[in-house]
Amino acid sequence: MVSIRDVAERAGVAISTVSKVLHHYPNISEATQEKVHAAIKELNYVPNSIAAALSSKKSGRIALLMDPKRQTAAIDQVFMQYLIGALDCIKELDLEAVTIFFSMLDNMDVDDIIRYLMSLNISGFIVFNMSREDKKIRDLIEREEFPAVLVDVPLVGEKMSCVGIDHEQAQYDVAQKTIVDNIQYLPEDHGPQSVLYIAGNGNGYVTADRTKGMRRLAQELNLNLTVRYGDYSEKKARDITLAAGKDRDVIVCASDLMAIGAMNALRDLDVFHPVCGFDGITLMGYVGKQMNTVQQDFYQIARTAVLEVKRLMEGESGQKVVVPHTLVRMEYLDIIR
Repeated sequence: MVSIRDVAERAGVAISTVSKVLHHYPNISEATQEKVHAAIKELNYVPNSIAAALSSKKSGRIALLMDPKRQTAAIDQVFMQYLIGALDCIKELDLEAVTIFFSMLDNMDVDDIIRYLMSLNISGFIVFNMSREDKKIRDLIEREEFPAVLVDVPLVGEKMSCVGIDHEQAQYDVAQKTIVDNIQYLPEDHGPQSVLYIAGNGNGYVTADRTKGMRRLAQELNLNLTVRYGDYSEKKARDITLAAGKDRDVIVCASDLMAIGAMNALRDLDVFHPVCGFDGITLMGYVGKQMNTVQQDFYQIARTAVLEVKRLMEGESGQKVVVPHTLVRMEYLDIIR
């Protein structure tokens, strides 16, 4: 069996240098790295950690990179459904899982994170809840040192896939249904409907797609569209509605939590306008007013992400995977059954 000592002798370097190259330590010259990698290839050397993983009953270890700090108590359901869906599928596939929160990586640079993942014998990872502000995580992904699946981040590469619903079409669908259904309650000479769209976070990857769907619908239906950013906050959506929602015909929200904030603001204003949300969280059933929403199957999205990272770990190329969405009107009796 070829050892790390054999690689060091063939490359003409110290054993510690080979180890540093394998673990991506900085400050190793390109010439030295090339000599070590050439020796590894010539000798067909397999590091002990990888050999152990290959000989193990388990066929791989997946890291679940998550950022729960962006979840509020009201929408922990989303985070838990992602986690349960991923862990159930990982168990079925006889894989192993490690859950890593973004905050655990705060004091590491990208090279440190790579070494950390290698020390855990990670074969691939899935990223949930990533925004444009998470530049370190994006740099890690773009290194393509590991197969990676990104949930709701539209990036694809040789070892990188993305999984999620079609956010542009989903936003279009729920807004269209709500706006068209409202026509019957308007006078014949009403003219174009005035719509307030409370978008998510400007740093979110899905915000651009959802806003694109909303603008496409506005153009097709000749709507008077106003766009405001609510940052997925119930309070911000409530404040926006109090300031700009009283005279609108319809209020479209990019999350259920913001839709709840908007609906409560309308109650305070003592007016009624149709409001629709996005996500399909259980809390919508307790609002008291039925609202259209896009129901995402977060459990199935996470399972699909696990299946996709396994496919990448087997040497397949990255791709975009679209999971179906549905439109629902959630009722209290439905969620307590």
